[in-house]
Amino acid sequence: MGEVKRRKGETFDALLRRFQRHVQTSGKLLQAKKIRFKNKPMNRNKRRTSALYREEKRQNYEYLLKTGQLKDEPQHKRR
Repeated sequence: MGEVKRRKGETFDALLRRFQRHVQTSGKLLQAKKIRFKNKPMNRNKRRTSALYREEKRQNYEYLLKTGQLKDEPQHKRR
């Protein structure tokens, strides 16, 4: 983080403004915002188990639909 020392006779508001300008020009805040919601990539095993789980749920849903145990309702629209 940027460091700003108070000058003699400087008000707190002026110090704060100078600090904010220093942080803005350094680009540290922009970099922090970019990586804020970045997710780590899933490892191979986790991706595989997730895909298998989704496939099993889909097959179970189709089976229930075919056997009439489930009402034929329109699925949610995907974005």
